[in-house]
Amino acid sequence: MPEAPASRHPALVHFALAMGGFAIGTTEFATMSLLPYFAKGLGVDEPSAGHVISVYALGVVVGAPLLAVAAAKLSRRTLLIALMASFALFNGLSALAPTYGWMLVFRFLSGLPHGAYFGIAALVAASLVPDNKRSQAVGRVMLGLTIATVIGVPLANWMGQAIGWRWGFGVVALLAMLTMALVYWLAPADEAPKGASPMRELGALANSQVWLTLGIGAIGFGGMFCVYTYVASTLLEVTKVPAGMIPIALAVFGAGMTIGNIVVPKFADRALMPTAAVLLVWSAGALLLYPLAAPNFWTICLDIFAIGIGGSLGAVLQTRLMDVAGEAQALAAALNHSAFNTANALGPWLGGLAIAAGYGWTATGWVGALLALGGLAIWGWAFLADRGSIRRVAAAAE
Repeated sequence: MPEAPASRHPALVHFALAMGGFAIGTTEFATMSLLPYFAKGLGVDEPSAGHVISVYALGVVVGAPLLAVAAAKLSRRTLLIALMASFALFNGLSALAPTYGWMLVFRFLSGLPHGAYFGIAALVAASLVPDNKRSQAVGRVMLGLTIATVIGVPLANWMGQAIGWRWGFGVVALLAMLTMALVYWLAPADEAPKGASPMRELGALANSQVWLTLGIGAIGFGGMFCVYTYVASTLLEVTKVPAGMIPIALAVFGAGMTIGNIVVPKFADRALMPTAAVLLVWSAGALLLYPLAAPNFWTICLDIFAIGIGGSLGAVLQTRLMDVAGEAQALAAALNHSAFNTANALGPWLGGLAIAAGYGWTATGWVGALLALGGLAIWGWAFLADRGSIRRVAAAAE
């Protein structure tokens, strides 16, 4: 195989990295909409099939730090290709899973590369632009995930209805293989960071600001997942629309996320932490309105769009971790996606408790708003701790 070019224009590299985000976003979000189909296909009830989603999220939470530490001495391009190779393999096996038990195994293994890929991709994207455009670079990578919610998820949902749920996982495997080729040809050839080692990466765990930033994502992002997980049921049971309208609502949510990841990072590059706070307040407000908007299809779509905009918090917190992680960049970057998948588990669980307690499908909006406000409280803690640290440094210098 001929050697890849040493470097390319940053926009081309960002496109290659975003393609991986598109593959990951398609499988992460589409699995929720495919649940009724693979539950029937594997011969289990829908609550049991929901564990397939949970084990994927668990794989992300576990895999992100383990792979980031274990692969500390690999070049970033090599690591990205290897992560996509494993992602392609296990999604392909998910499409062929003969039983529910094997499906659980393959979905857990599929989740392992997710967080490490996004974390390393964000570092590569940011390294190609000036410091004052890092959030925008990370946002471009995340566009792959958000565009997946506009195109990939509705397409996978349609495929699940028309030609079988297994194709929803098979096409993700093909997208991952395409990403491998694009990263090989477009990403710059590099070497592992000088002095990189597993122990240096583990140094991120001793940094309180890293943990606080992760906490903002793990709690604050839970509100979005709380609503998104049950939005199809809400549309059917509360809004009373036919099933064919669900992909439209999912696409509207994805459009909100996409626009958020284009616009919001521009503000984050000027004022990072204030932008994070505004997003959490925005999310809390949109989630509070959800129960009021749910009875009408057009108002719920408008509110879902607003909730989707709050999804740009991911790119903002990714940049924040670059600022506070010191030399442990890979682990901190990967842990961001462990935090978001913690939110992916926490939000639906709490929302499910509210529904089971008899508060109705729209109670997810109230639960989600509380989670967003919880993230804002952790943001306040991080902000005050940061200000205190700056004052101590200034006092020591006098």
